[in-house]
Amino acid sequence: MDWGMENRMARLIQPDGHCMFLPIDPGYFQGPTRMLEQPGETIKPLLPYSDALFVTRGVLRAVVDPAMNQPVILRVSGGTSMVGEDLANEGLTTSMEDAVRLNVAAVGISVFIGSEYEKQSLLNLGKLVDEGEKYGIPVMAVTAVGKELEKRDARYLGLCSRICAELGAKVVKTYWCEEFEKVVGGCPVPVVMAGGPQADTEREVIEFVKDGMDRGSIGINLGETSGRAISLFP
Repeated sequence: MDWGMENRMARLIQPDGHCMFLPIDPGYFQGPTRMLEQPGETIKPLLPYSDALFVTRGVLRAVVDPAMNQPVILRVSGGTSMVGEDLANEGLTTSMEDAVRLNVAAVGISVFIGSEYEKQSLLNLGKLVDEGEKYGIPVMAVTAVGKELEKRDARYLGLCSRICAELGAKVVKTYWCEEFEKVVGGCPVPVVMAGGPQADTEREVIEFVKDGMDRGSIGINLGETSGRAISLFP
């Protein structure tokens, strides 16, 4: 790993080996979803507790203070929406050159393994890794399941996570599941949790997060609960 890549990874993962990423990117396919109608307002109270911000270039330029200290993970895949035919039909939406202009610490891309667009999304990942290696920018692969939430089991997520690592992702973002240690154990790069079972209370969120951390995750990147997480902090 060259100096630039290693430096960016060190900005994302804290000296204790853990991290808390704040994802404000769901609008790229969900639009103004609940709790993220005004992403700038959601970001403000949570930034002090975050190790990095996962965001699209549009929201980054529009509402994020350039003077903030937290590093940025830039969402660079998309092209689909909740009202479209298939969320898995994503492409690359942002160039690595623009990522460099934005001084990001990493870029993030979704992959849809087992879908009709599996090959396309994996080739997108491979292309992005090639570009990232040119500029010293690590890639975070997101093991997306689209609308098929029943895919969230250790066998499937372990398969997805390993393939992402094999293609060069430096970090994998995947869902918590039962026997999560099997997912982590088969993935040779750090794993962060994207979310878990339906949680109606903050306590339930904390419980599955603790379980995942105990089983090997280095941290969290909770999307749909990021807005509600405000209530976890004073």
